[in-house]
Amino acid sequence: MIFRSKSSVDHRFSSKWGFFVSVLGIAVGTGNIWRFPRIAAQNGGNHGSGAFLISWIISLFFWSIPLIIAEYILGRKTRMAPVGAFNAIAGERYTWMGGFVTFVSAGITFYYSVVVGWCLFYLIKTLITPLPSSTNEAVATWENFQNSTWPFLFHGIAVGIGILVIWRGIRNIENFNRWVMPALLTIMLLSLVRSLTLPGAFTGIKYLFTPEWQQLLEPTVWLEALTQNAWDTGAGWGLFLTYATYMKKEQGVVKNAFFTGIGNNLISLLAGLIIFGTVFSILGEEMMMSREEILTILRSGGPASTGLTLIWLPQLFSRMILGTPLLILFFLGLALAGFSSLIAMLELQTRVLMDSGLSRSPSVILVGVASYLFGIPSALSLSFFANQDFVWGLALIISGAFVSFAVAQHGCSKVRRQQLLSLPNDFYLAEWWDFTMKYVVPLTASILLGWWLFLA
Repeated sequence: MIFRSKSSVDHRFSSKWGFFVSVLGIAVGTGNIWRFPRIAAQNGGNHGSGAFLISWIISLFFWSIPLIIAEYILGRKTRMAPVGAFNAIAGERYTWMGGFVTFVSAGITFYYSVVVGWCLFYLIKTLITPLPSSTNEAVATWENFQNSTWPFLFHGIAVGIGILVIWRGIRNIENFNRWVMPALLTIMLLSLVRSLTLPGAFTGIKYLFTPEWQQLLEPTVWLEALTQNAWDTGAGWGLFLTYATYMKKEQGVVKNAFFTGIGNNLISLLAGLIIFGTVFSILGEEMMMSREEILTILRSGGPASTGLTLIWLPQLFSRMILGTPLLILFFLGLALAGFSSLIAMLELQTRVLMDSGLSRSPSVILVGVASYLFGIPSALSLSFFANQDFVWGLALIISGAFVSFAVAQHGCSKVRRQQLLSLPNDFYLAEWWDFTMKYVVPLTASILLGWWLFLA
């Protein structure tokens, strides 16, 4: 099959800022807000989650950022989505690896749009009804929602909005993210200020940052930290690769990779501060729960952290001054974060079809229909949804290893000299990146997947 690049000069990001906020939109999603706090709590000890944070930060610099750099290179050099890029860089025999990366991203899209639909429903619900005053009321709201046709409908609305955004191409995506990302950051900062002013909030924050050093000897903590960071940043999904097809040559690859990865992790930490501060304050100070009881609630979030995000947080905000407007802002931020990542996933699949010869309009329609239809099982069944969340989380590790393989197959040193060292305004990238691509990423993937098989 012949793949053709369809990225013209007229269809590129208009500015460095437009590109940066768009790729930050890839990284910043609901995984930062609903997934990170729960995973941090689940992998914490009796006294703190600091060991998990340490392994999570190490994963950023030795997995996520190197892979983001690799994706930028593949996309900017080939001007094609994962399938065509792997064909051009790694060789025709390895085109299937690009197909696997695309398949993983599509699989995540099918149930990720369901989560975005949940966020939209709860945003509207919070706007028109009072906050739940008890656990029974909050649980009833969630169960009634899941037992209705609303998840099915809002899944379709989420896909529909995403398709409308990408319909006219990269300029629409850029314009969307230009106002979404600043709005999301403003909402997060407002929520953080309110959380930090709650009595007892710093007890939760202290727990988040306190390390239990012996946990660093537990492989499970490292597995969860790397998987979460892959979720956090979007490294290895092929999303950065796709956006890089619209990247101008003078835009710095290394600089953008570091800023994107670090900016993403800061958003996750903001979410952790908000959630841990709020939960420890309300449950500890007002409801007089012990630390063990609080951690049980944080850790038992359920699929997509529904227990924490959609059942407990509305109750917690109901006990706060200005709780309703703050919860509205929270769900608005959650929905915006979800859409910024969802449109990148939809664009990836669209670009794959365009590279194979289809024009944009039929490609967008096919992607929209497929995303809606294949997402229906996750919209109708929480157990099916939970299975998808687990399966594709593991697949992301394989996907990242394939990206590193493609670069190594072409020649890491050669790629670095030709694609990175020629730009005077970019950060200098030393030989450590070559070593990371050739050895660290594939070895890490093999060890973690082998460990998971051993545990299974």
